[in-house]
Amino acid sequence: MIMHRPRAALLAASLLLTGCGAATAGPAHPTRTAQGAPASPAPGAAGEAAPREIPGLGPKTRAAVPGNARQVIVVSGRGRNSPLSTVVAYRRTGSGWQPGASWPAHNALRGWSDRHLGGDLRSPVGVYGLTDAGGLLADPGTKLPYDHGSGFHSRGTGFEGEPLDGSFDYVVAINYNRKPGTSPLDWTRPLGADRGGGIWFHVDHGGPTHGCVSVAEQHMKELLRMLDPALHPVVVMGDHAFLAR
Repeated sequence: MIMHRPRAALLAASLLLTGCGAATAGPAHPTRTAQGAPASPAPGAAGEAAPREIPGLGPKTRAAVPGNARQVIVVSGRGRNSPLSTVVAYRRTGSGWQPGASWPAHNALRGWSDRHLGGDLRSPVGVYGLTDAGGLLADPGTKLPYDHGSGFHSRGTGFEGEPLDGSFDYVVAINYNRKPGTSPLDWTRPLGADRGGGIWFHVDHGGPTHGCVSVAEQHMKELLRMLDPALHPVVVMGDHAFLAR
């Protein structure tokens, strides 16, 4: 389904985004990926029983996952201050949580924070819904509402001097400090502007982000095609120690 929203308002809002979603704002966030990077093999051997619980998640983190969530994307950071992470997709089945694709990823330059603030260059830890998508390029076949338009243009350079052009070709909004059911470009910040926003999955450039999670372009397309609102997808994200609580 494609959502049509007033373009002028979204373009104006995009200039104010303080997270990765700084579309059209200068050197706002590193995000262009290496094309053709192969997906890592899915965890577990063929025929292996699905785990009853998602590996690496402790009781406190598991309790934060909504009971109706049957699709969970786990972003596991290498360390509290590391910009490197791994994304693994899980689907709840009758026998447990079936692991799917596993992809290398980047998170924010300075790692993770349990109280994210705009401009702190850390990604927010926690469990967040995945309800809305969009991008500069046309919908690749997602079931999520998809806002296609020029508001997702990115330019400038990232932390390592890499070009950001194409960073927001495909994005999935992470429901941190945003209003679900709106374009990823929507500026509504329920926690206040000082708590940042514009936290997305988006195309990776090969370096750290301002706060988002980035994966290769082909993996963004896979993610978009995989996510299904009927399964109430969420992302569980943070460093290893946070996830294991």
